[in-house]
Amino acid sequence: MTVVEQANLLFDRTDELGTAGHEQVVLCQDKATGLQAIIAIHDTRLGPALGGTRFYPYASESQALTDVLRLSQGMTHKAAAAGMALGGGKAVIIGDPSDLKTPDLLHAYGRFVDSLSGRYYTAADVGTTSADLDLIASSTGFVVGTNKGSGDSGYSTAYGVFRAMHAAAELTWGKTALAGCTVAVEGVGKVGGHLVGLLLAEGAEVTVSDPTDAAIARLLKEHPGVTVRHAALDAPVDIYAPCALGGTLTPATVAELQATVVCGAANNQLLDSSVASLLQSRGITWVPDFVANAGGLIQVGGEIWQRTEQQVRDDVSRIAETVHSILTQAQATGRLPGQVAADIVEERLAAATPRSPGSQS
Repeated sequence: MTVVEQANLLFDRTDELGTAGHEQVVLCQDKATGLQAIIAIHDTRLGPALGGTRFYPYASESQALTDVLRLSQGMTHKAAAAGMALGGGKAVIIGDPSDLKTPDLLHAYGRFVDSLSGRYYTAADVGTTSADLDLIASSTGFVVGTNKGSGDSGYSTAYGVFRAMHAAAELTWGKTALAGCTVAVEGVGKVGGHLVGLLLAEGAEVTVSDPTDAAIARLLKEHPGVTVRHAALDAPVDIYAPCALGGTLTPATVAELQATVVCGAANNQLLDSSVASLLQSRGITWVPDFVANAGGLIQVGGEIWQRTEQQVRDDVSRIAETVHSILTQAQATGRLPGQVAADIVEERLAAATPRSPGSQS
């Protein structure tokens, strides 16, 4: 793909990303290691951009670009909604990590991160681990979530979703706990698996699905009492919790939903913004993903601002208060929860002091 073709993918978009206003997109290639990556910095008005690195076998560069643009924009919203002094960024490495991932490739990727001089801090995401971040950290200091840092953020993300469910359950059913609720968790990896444990410990009934047999086997070894289904989305439950890849909520799948509440860890759960109205028309409460799943960002972002472990735990727990406020406003005004959350984000971004391109603080 030529430079002109790459530019066209960015500047001639006709989808919602065409007006997203990304500050910087960096195409990274290291032929010696096979590295092909994209780093997208969406907005740094509130602080340096922070977002994980996703290592995934995208079908095309166009698909990878769309994903990283959406994910980085989501990180801006996530940080702003959580009240953090951070901006939104994300990176994707194109390829199958089981085939392509090597220490040399991760070192090369770290050098690209370092070249941004602190405008972007990276962390783990789908296809990357804290051990990978340890290798990346040998090439750059702009990395969080390593084993020497706060470690894997999966539990914090799960705990934040768990607390968001509490707020939704209180407003929907008047319940102060999730005991007796039925929950379908889609994706039982490093976030979904923790969420299942939290739900079971509080007495919820849990159904799970995952396309990977090994993930299901690991979960059943630890939690043999869960129900396994081919698909979680159409399960007859109170809460549907998408915790895998995004885009599962489409006009077609919304029609299949039997849950009353949607609250999960996946990013970009809606295929596009129109799906939020479809959910509301069916009487389904959607907890905006970038609010519910901010726990991991709060944890690793706490490294940058030197928050203590207890401060981070308290910050993650307060996701429940944020969700409660958003859903209360939505119910009172008839607006969509996503619109209320977006207004909070825009107000905080508008009030931010402009930062110079090279600033890290």
